[in-house]
Amino acid sequence: MINIKIQKPLNGANGEFLLDLDMSIKKGEFVCIYGKSGSGKTTLLRLLAGFETAKSGKIDVFGKTFFDKDTNLAPQKRNIGFLFQDYALFENMKVIKNLLFAKNELKKARAMLEFMDLAKLENAEISTLSGGQKQRVALARALMREPEILLLDEPLSALDLAMREKLQDYLLEIHKSFGTTIILVSHDVSEIYKLCNKVFVLNAGKLDGVYTPKELFLKTAGSKKLAFKAKVLEIYQADVVFVALVFVLNQLCKVTLSKDEAKDIKPGDDVMLSVKAFGASLQALNE
Repeated sequence: MINIKIQKPLNGANGEFLLDLDMSIKKGEFVCIYGKSGSGKTTLLRLLAGFETAKSGKIDVFGKTFFDKDTNLAPQKRNIGFLFQDYALFENMKVIKNLLFAKNELKKARAMLEFMDLAKLENAEISTLSGGQKQRVALARALMREPEILLLDEPLSALDLAMREKLQDYLLEIHKSFGTTIILVSHDVSEIYKLCNKVFVLNAGKLDGVYTPKELFLKTAGSKKLAFKAKVLEIYQADVVFVALVFVLNQLCKVTLSKDEAKDIKPGDDVMLSVKAFGASLQALNE
């Protein structure tokens, strides 16, 4: 069990707030940390990894104390893999050398590259790789030390949809093959639904609830056939109706609204796009 009970002051868009969490994660789970930007998600990962220090509290990981009033283990003693959004690879080293830097075992490094379908690129320069290839190299390097926990900070957000889906499959295979406890920070609803068995929702530094993906993302759907969170990009009048241009599931679509439906929605709003058998509607989401 990972037990986290910590406090740390943070600066947000609305001033200082306190990251104050009391949460537990079971060994072998694949969970997501979800919430608005600035709610403390990345800081939580950095506290677990030892890159930042809490003001007070305690972090216990599988019976070992990482942090308390008398203890603060160095990152290299925590057996944690961390996958960053920007890859954090060594550009001056070839692919294989990046893995060997984490752990100098050539046989293991080659096995990891084989697992990631990168065997033919072991001597390639990092600068010649695509974004998806770089992320797979970073993932292989993170696994070289057989970490007990793998921390993922929106690692796929910069990739196109097809590559994101492919790397999601790699993450599922890693979880299945190695039994690693994985903690993911993501805003991508489809990604969370596909990968995670539990979602911890953070709001201004506090734990707002723990849900399954289905409970969290379908709880407002009611009797609707389908419901997705979306963002309104534009609203304009077309004859006697209004048309909202919305961004949903990485696509643009148009939704026809009545005057009454359109009056409470404006560009930039987060909305719930719901679809029944004979039409679509938008419902503004409360902040």
